[in-house]
Amino acid sequence: MSRYSIEEFVNNTKQQDKGEGLFELETPRMLEINLNGQVWSKAGAMVSYRGQIKFEREGVLEHGIGKMFKKALTGEGASLMKANGNGKLYLADQGKKISILHLQNEAIFVNGNDLLAFEPSISWDIKLMRRVAGMLSGGLFNVRLEGTGMVAITSHYEPLTLLVSPDNPVYTDPNATVAWSGNLQPEFVTDISFKTFLGRGSGESIQMKFSGEGFVVVQPFEEVYYAPQS
Repeated sequence: MSRYSIEEFVNNTKQQDKGEGLFELETPRMLEINLNGQVWSKAGAMVSYRGQIKFEREGVLEHGIGKMFKKALTGEGASLMKANGNGKLYLADQGKKISILHLQNEAIFVNGNDLLAFEPSISWDIKLMRRVAGMLSGGLFNVRLEGTGMVAITSHYEPLTLLVSPDNPVYTDPNATVAWSGNLQPEFVTDISFKTFLGRGSGESIQMKFSGEGFVVVQPFEEVYYAPQS
C-alpha cells in the first residue's frame, strides 16, 4: 500500500522546475529564485538554497546617508539582504502567501513588512509615515519600488485589490494594508467614535484614505508592529 508512504510524500512535495524564469512560485508560500547574479530579499527570509550563493547584509552606507537615517527610524523591519551567485534560492516569510509582480517602468508602494524580494534593477526608497508614528505601535513605513523587474510581496492569506477612482475613494486599516499604486498618496484620517465599535478604550481609529486613480491591496489580517528596541 503506497498511500501515506514516504515515497508518495516525496513525490507529492518535491521541488519541480516550472521554467517560469527568475522568480517562480514553488508553492503559494515558497518563492524559488533561479539566481544568476544578484537579488535583494528580506533579511531572514532564506529557508534553503543550492549552488554557489553568498549572502550579505545591507551595508550601512550602501545607499547613502539619507536612507541610513530613514532606516534607523524604522527599526529592523526593512532590513535587506543581498544574495549573489548562481543557484536556486528559496524564500518564505512566516507562511504568508506570496504574489509576484513584474513591474514594467512602473512604481508601487509596499508595506515594509510585506516586501519579500526584488531585482537589483528596481530602485527603492523607504518612506516613514511620521504622522502616525506616535499613534501606531512602532509607526508605519513603506517602501517605494520603481523601474522594470520582478518584485515579490507577501500577505496573510489571499490579498484583495480594491480599485480607487476620483469619485470613489477607498478607506483601509493601516495594519491590513499591503500595497498600493505608486501614484497614490494616502491621507490618514481618524474616527474617534469608531473605536467604540472595536472595543478599544483609548486612542483613535486611524484609517488610510486613498483618493485619485489607482489601486490598493489589503489582506484579511491585521499585522501588529512593534517599536524598535533602543
